[in-house]
Amino acid sequence: MIPFSLLDLSPIPEGQTARHAIENTVELAQAAECAGYTRYWLAEHHNMPGIASAATALVIAKVAAATTSLRVGAGGIMLPNHAPLVIAEQFGTLAMLYPDRIDLGLGRAPGSDMATARALRRHMAPEDSFPQDVQELIGYLSKGGGEHGVQAVPGQGTEVPIWILGSSLFGAQLAAYLGLPYAFASHFAPDMLGQALHIYRDTFQPSKYLDAPHAMLASGVCVAPTDEEAQVLRSSQILAFANLRTGNPGPLPCPVERVEDHVPPVVLQQVQHALSCSATGAPETVQARLSEIIAHYQPDEIMLTGAIHDNSARIRSFELAAEVLTAL
Repeated sequence: MIPFSLLDLSPIPEGQTARHAIENTVELAQAAECAGYTRYWLAEHHNMPGIASAATALVIAKVAAATTSLRVGAGGIMLPNHAPLVIAEQFGTLAMLYPDRIDLGLGRAPGSDMATARALRRHMAPEDSFPQDVQELIGYLSKGGGEHGVQAVPGQGTEVPIWILGSSLFGAQLAAYLGLPYAFASHFAPDMLGQALHIYRDTFQPSKYLDAPHAMLASGVCVAPTDEEAQVLRSSQILAFANLRTGNPGPLPCPVERVEDHVPPVVLQQVQHALSCSATGAPETVQARLSEIIAHYQPDEIMLTGAIHDNSARIRSFELAAEVLTAL
């Protein structure tokens, strides 16, 4: 059995509020801890009416306070949106409050449109400073602290574990160069998964953080007692992704019986391809599909994700998925 973890965007179900979404997240995290998940990560998104995890560090604190042993972290923080010192202080504070339980996954994409990027006060420079920003952040969290006498307080000396996230080859190269663990966003961008893992493993340089490469892939999952029920539950995520693709993001839609009646064929084909690294169905169906994914890519860890409108069904889906992975 490989370690399995959970990625949550705190989806806001249609007809509910962001407060409901965060309460749902806490309830799911507690269930995930009982089910044997290793990590519970939350993702930074801005100007998204259907996602409640924009203030990622705050939601991480809420989840960590409601659990006892689960590793809680960011999957990820979009570093171009922030000064590295601020992230070091935020996650250093979390590490002081919840020792040896906090992870920090870093993404290179801004995760927003240009207007939102400006509202975040991002420096709109053409050059890519992500590698330098990652190293600056690592410095603040190290025992030696940052350069030029700048210290992250709290933060310095906490050495919060840092992961590089990616959906292309850039992150794989950077993670390998720095000797850091790597997580690929194959749950929505599967095309370069195999190539990225090959580059990461082939060019990995051992570091004080890792002796050998550690790669995690992300997979969508939706498990229910029957294949038919799982397909209906999964329709909410397909509809949400289709709405996003067509420039109409919103709350997580209610499920429908026939999703093809609600999404244009061309858009549906695009969405199904983007979400193809996934497993949907009854436990035996999901077991067969996850076994295939794991056997093909040989990840060191797998991270599951999935948005279901009804939170009790979402919790049950991840509990069943945990049973499947435990039995593999």
